[in-house]
Amino acid sequence: MKRIAVWPTNHRHEFLRSAVQEAGGELVDDVSAASALIWGDTQPGDLANILHDGIDWVQLPWAGIEPFIAVLDDRRRWTCGKGIYAGPVAEHVLAMTLACLHNLHGYAREQEWASPRGDNLQGKQVLILGGGGITEELLALLKPFNCHTVVIRRNTTPLPGADKTLQAEQLHAELPQADIIVLALALTDATSGILAAEEFRLMKPDACVINVARGGHIVTDDLVTALRQGEIGAAALDVTDPEPLPSGHPLWQEPRCLITPHVGNTPEMGIRLLRAHIVENTRRYLAGETLLSPVDSVAGY
Repeated sequence: MKRIAVWPTNHRHEFLRSAVQEAGGELVDDVSAASALIWGDTQPGDLANILHDGIDWVQLPWAGIEPFIAVLDDRRRWTCGKGIYAGPVAEHVLAMTLACLHNLHGYAREQEWASPRGDNLQGKQVLILGGGGITEELLALLKPFNCHTVVIRRNTTPLPGADKTLQAEQLHAELPQADIIVLALALTDATSGILAAEEFRLMKPDACVINVARGGHIVTDDLVTALRQGEIGAAALDVTDPEPLPSGHPLWQEPRCLITPHVGNTPEMGIRLLRAHIVENTRRYLAGETLLSPVDSVAGY
């Protein structure tokens, strides 16, 4: 019998319970009686302790699964929110890109009428690290701007909408040509610190770096140095390392850095999207179909 539990049980997760019911699932409050578990918190908490051999599917709430790495196993199916929030985050990338190019972050700091400064997005070369859902959505948003788009991903399977699809070994060759560098990839041992001092030195002096992935992709001290020394033109960060970025950190005082507090996907956006995802995955689970957004327990995303 396929019974589904939503845990932890609190009023904040009522939307998850209603999603299971809408899909026709049988809800149980006792996890020991469940064959599937919808996990509602962003941290693993007591997840490892309540898992049992009868649970064959676990749904995690967000795209980033770094906190759950130690809990993952290959005895059951794990799914996450990968791809659900791609649209809102891609919109955030576009907003940050336009803000940097049009110097909105600079004008917002002014206390008097300033001289004109800025550029437009038309025809720019955009280098995107990561070939997932955010990138797919972003490529569609960039199309009207006639950008030349290069995607770097794990494999060279051409990504629809991209002008070129390359592998990580070609990153350094592409950095000197890029006007905009977007980080939209999973954080793994291989991608941690993928942008550091050497990479910033390869960039154009007016290049703009956009990070909507994870703060750990960038060596923060090296970014501060690159901005101070004019090695790059601007940075727009929705994620930082450390996060939250402490009060008084040099990036707050850096006039060419635009910072948003990890709001590429807000609760107002996310709850509606996650609920629809849970409805569909529950329906698929009950029907014995392939589940959406599977987690690769070996790759870590």
